[in-house]
Amino acid sequence: MTKPKPAVIVLLGPTASGKTDLAIEIAKQVKIDIHNVDSRQIYKGMNIGTAKPTLSQQKQIKHYLLDLREPNIPMTLHEFKKEAESSLENTFNKDKVGFLVGGSGLYLKAITSGLCPPEVPPQKKLRQYLEQIGQLECHQILEKCDPDASKKISPRDSIRTIRALEVFYSTGKRISSLQSSKPPDWNLIELGLDPSNLHERIEKRTKNLFNNGLIEETQELIQRYGKSNSLLQTIGYKEAFTVIQGSSTMPTAIEIATQRTKQFAKKQRTWFRRQHNPKWLNEKNSLEEALSLIKNVIG
Repeated sequence: MTKPKPAVIVLLGPTASGKTDLAIEIAKQVKIDIHNVDSRQIYKGMNIGTAKPTLSQQKQIKHYLLDLREPNIPMTLHEFKKEAESSLENTFNKDKVGFLVGGSGLYLKAITSGLCPPEVPPQKKLRQYLEQIGQLECHQILEKCDPDASKKISPRDSIRTIRALEVFYSTGKRISSLQSSKPPDWNLIELGLDPSNLHERIEKRTKNLFNNGLIEETQELIQRYGKSNSLLQTIGYKEAFTVIQGSSTMPTAIEIATQRTKQFAKKQRTWFRRQHNPKWLNEKNSLEEALSLIKNVIG
């Protein structure tokens, strides 16, 4: 007798689109757990700035793939993919249905499409050197040694820029040439959230993050991991850092973080439409529509 394929539900969408709240309601109805796919929520202590599910929300529904590392121990895409696959396998053994929720497009793509990133461990000394010379020069170096990667990686994205250079200097090969894919044998259903009032939602959430302790959280991260930690370049934390330094005011920091978040959301939207094929949910009855679509797949 052929073993039935496991089902995997994906809920994706740009930042501040309401994924967490909707995911919890879906999980309650379908009686499944949530596997978070967010490249920053995997780090401990980065709670407010990443809009990580609160302790109250985590008590309602079990969340996996949160708080996997300290911020001073970077996690590669390859490492995260292995962690996520292991977490899903444990879920399949229990209830046969996995539920991935997040806005980190590349991480979702790696899991759902079987993207196999290069297995190159972090090079501490090289990373320290690259961080010292600065993101601007690092991206210029990347343009010369891996033009394809430089076009896909934002000049502001120090994490992925350094990783691409790390792979190149460790193997002598471009990161794009080392990536392959082997799609998993799942029944996959992708659902998307993209509300029409996203900009208003971003403005409101950014203000709430700053008013609810982002400055204090950033200060604590600086004290524990140092002000040169590359994760402090993350949207929100970078602006909070300028307030702590005294080089910016809270209103200005909020304005800049809001603008950067809107730009990031635009890139997420582009990625999801080019790299995924989700069923975009109607924002007026997204829960009912999602449950109906899920029922068609898992019964």
